[in-house]
Amino acid sequence: MKKYFLIIGILFPIVLNAQRNSQWRGENRDGIYNETGLLKAWHTNGPELLWHFEGLGDGYSSAAIANGRLYITGLDGNNLVLFVFDLSGNLLNRRVVGQEWTRSYRGPRGTVNVNDGKLYIFTSLGTLYCLDEATLNEVWSVNVLSDFDGRNIHWGMTESPLIVGDKIFITPGGRRHNMVALNKKTGALIWSSPGDGTPSSYCSPQFIGDQSVPMIVTQSERNVVAFNANTGDVLWTHPQLRQNPSRNIHPNTPIYYNGEIFSITGYRGGSMLLRLSNGGRSVAQVWSNNVDNQMGGAVKVGNYVFASGHANVGWHCIDWRTGEIKYSSRELANGTVIYADGMLYIFTDTGVVALVRPNPERFEIVSRFNVPHGTNEPWAHLVIHNGVLYVRHGNALLAYKIK
Repeated sequence: MKKYFLIIGILFPIVLNAQRNSQWRGENRDGIYNETGLLKAWHTNGPELLWHFEGLGDGYSSAAIANGRLYITGLDGNNLVLFVFDLSGNLLNRRVVGQEWTRSYRGPRGTVNVNDGKLYIFTSLGTLYCLDEATLNEVWSVNVLSDFDGRNIHWGMTESPLIVGDKIFITPGGRRHNMVALNKKTGALIWSSPGDGTPSSYCSPQFIGDQSVPMIVTQSERNVVAFNANTGDVLWTHPQLRQNPSRNIHPNTPIYYNGEIFSITGYRGGSMLLRLSNGGRSVAQVWSNNVDNQMGGAVKVGNYVFASGHANVGWHCIDWRTGEIKYSSRELANGTVIYADGMLYIFTDTGVVALVRPNPERFEIVSRFNVPHGTNEPWAHLVIHNGVLYVRHGNALLAYKIK
């Protein structure tokens, strides 16, 4: 197994790519990774393990990769720690950033956003940090609970920062400051919107830029809400699917395609498709069903959506056009899902990584293996970069060669 060299306080020169944006669930926040030439089957014990690191501490954030560096966060005591690796698995730096969530399900949730030479990190205690990518020094920080009258939620704020142009969007969930847009360079307030006045709901927002009005869409405690990205004006709201009103938990980033928005909620909610009209200023529901999802996301492949359930246990294939459930399978436990090069990559709640063909007729498992390292719940989403699959399982980070 690979040896690890810890280099604290020494930073190698980094060539920064302007406007590079390595973020939550891929380039478009839809779980699609634009990789090619990946293996279509794995060895019985899984693909080759290139390296692994144990010592991240508790946490559920995924890896962010840019400029030859991998960034991921973990917990040490009551502090959020940023880890910086090279792509060979050498730990280059470890920096305490600030305090982090230590109640139920301890540790950071939000994935680092690497953008234009800066690192953006949002803690479950409501602090948004901007660090310099080369030095890791703090550039600015704001706490949305104290600075914008925000309200924290039961399991802590769970949001990966969204950046579009010079704006960074974050959801305090306050009655007056429901969502805010900040200048990504300075942290200064650009606009604040009262939104629908309800708290955030563990959801990382989505950007839609091909309508007459550019918009930010997110899930709040009660609604799917769209904000004008330039002004913060609320364009529309649409009620959530809630079978259990006491469980206002909607963690999954909406998926957008060609004027339509797919929303999947958790805890006995369901899925629905919304269609935009009037240049994005209006919305109408096309269909709904009872496929819920705790926090595992979904992917759209062709005319179908693939996702696991929560109360609706199993893996489901949904017709994007009609909402029909094509099949449901309990061959794997519930979990997270991403897609690349014609295949689904699944990480289950039981610590199994599976390679699944996106067949709309049946659940077709090609390969699977048990992750041999890690602690606590395997809820972090998988990441693929340059033919390597990155798996975060609690305190462990593993890198597998899949090309």
